[in-house]
Amino acid sequence: MERTPLESWIALKLGVSGERLRREHVERYQLERLRRTVEWAHRHGRFYRRLRMGAKHAESLQGSRPRERDLLDLASLADLRLLPFTTALDLRERGPELLCVSQDDVRRVVTLDSSGTTGTPKRLYFTADDQELTVDFFRVGMSTLTAPGDRVSILLPGAVPGSVGDLLALALRRSGVTPIPHGFVRDLPAAVDLLRRERPTALVGVPVQVLALARYAEEVAGESFRLKSVLLASDHVPDSIVRELTRAWGCQVFEHYGMTEMGLGGGVDCEAHAGYHLREADLYVEIVDPLTGEPLPEGVRGEVVFTTLTRRGMPLVRYRTGDLSRFLPGPCPCGTVLRRLERVRGRLAGQTVDVTMPELDEALFAVPGVVDFAVVASRDPSSLAITMWSLRPARHGVEGAVHEALDQVPAICAARRAGTLSVTVSTACVGERLPRGPEKRTIAEGQATVRK
Repeated sequence: MERTPLESWIALKLGVSGERLRREHVERYQLERLRRTVEWAHRHGRFYRRLRMGAKHAESLQGSRPRERDLLDLASLADLRLLPFTTALDLRERGPELLCVSQDDVRRVVTLDSSGTTGTPKRLYFTADDQELTVDFFRVGMSTLTAPGDRVSILLPGAVPGSVGDLLALALRRSGVTPIPHGFVRDLPAAVDLLRRERPTALVGVPVQVLALARYAEEVAGESFRLKSVLLASDHVPDSIVRELTRAWGCQVFEHYGMTEMGLGGGVDCEAHAGYHLREADLYVEIVDPLTGEPLPEGVRGEVVFTTLTRRGMPLVRYRTGDLSRFLPGPCPCGTVLRRLERVRGRLAGQTVDVTMPELDEALFAVPGVVDFAVVASRDPSSLAITMWSLRPARHGVEGAVHEALDQVPAICAARRAGTLSVTVSTACVGERLPRGPEKRTIAEGQATVRK
């Protein structure tokens, strides 16, 4: 098994040559970059002037209260905990104040519609240099699953310059790989025709859309494709989808973790498929207690928080993602010194946890023919209303199979046996077009307390 290519790439960025990259190299570099980022943000971004005045009034790890200047300088990586968080609400309400360059230096503005009640979108600003960092990460990350001469179908938006598909295509060309742009999968016959016509060796897309394509190609179009590799991105990746793609296409399935706030790229797994290796030269990632905000040790699950290390246009300091994960203890089987982030297990919402979307994904995508589903949770009485979409009109017994699958979710099984939860299932046929867009799939809340 080859070591993740991210290690040699990061070593080059750190200036480490003639010896193997070590954790102390990475952490020394990250501390210096954190100092530069905090100083840059404080000097050039109106929002970040709070870093000096609004830092936590807490004792330092050495037991003495740090001076104001110490908070900006950061004596150690652990001192980052003394700085305040940045949140999605900050981006929505005070986005331009986070900008640290002139508008003339901005190459790309990404607007993310809000799922909340305010409707105020988030806007992210990127310079040309910021986007070049993303392209370089894509180039190296994709070398995990592609080689020169490969052909890669990109089932992500790429028509707009600077969009994720456009940057990915640029990265692939630099590696001698041919990109085949397509965009999100909406029309299933058109996507099958693309695979039939172009015969890609690899594919990049959204988990649910790629599953629908694989099942449609096999069950409706009668096509059997063989791919070398698939990279799933933009949403949670259930094991049930990985198993189905591996069976249908005989491919290795890789996973990417990232978000627009990270600059699109965050981390990618290696051939060991044992967690995401992060772009540690560009991002410093923490896991914190969602309630107290205190950093958690390796192996303990909490909220993913990150600080950009090399971005100039809109640096983010201690940005709360809402994603739940943990750093996996021990080394990766590939032998790298890079840390491993566990697959994201859900998102924060509400005060308690009944059921998560990843749990439902694992259970319901294992049902044959299912390509998507939607869930509405309500309280008084407690109930789940689930709409299932399949490729063909529901076969006899499909609802029974769905209920059996739901009983594999411990929280649902226990509540149903106790008589405290009712579940209704309806089915629909997708035909040739997918029923929903590529947005992250969540549990719609009525009165229920659930976690997305």
